[in-house]
Amino acid sequence: MRGKIGLIVGLGVGYVLGTRAGRARYEQIKKQAEKVWELDPVQEQVGKVKEFAQTSALAVPRVAWTGIVKIVHAASETKGTAGEKLDAATREAADAAEDVKKAVD
Repeated sequence: MRGKIGLIVGLGVGYVLGTRAGRARYEQIKKQAEKVWELDPVQEQVGKVKEFAQTSALAVPRVAWTGIVKIVHAASETKGTAGEKLDAATREAADAAEDVKKAVD
């Protein structure tokens, strides 16, 4: 989804910057973009993104950091061979990935 939006924005910017139609065409495009921005469905999505940023987005770095600490601890504190340490770190990484996924959802 982000790739499609990026493509559309890129094409729009390229058109505006590359066109020889001049200022009048630019103003026309700008006016249409503002109309789209002010549509209720667009503003609803903007509200959802703001809400997510204020709540969940702050939790993700904290959960990720906690997971990293657990992985390093498992790798450094586990007694045994290098393979056993790797297995312990891998288990912790899987748990940490699941925790980050839950925080994002």
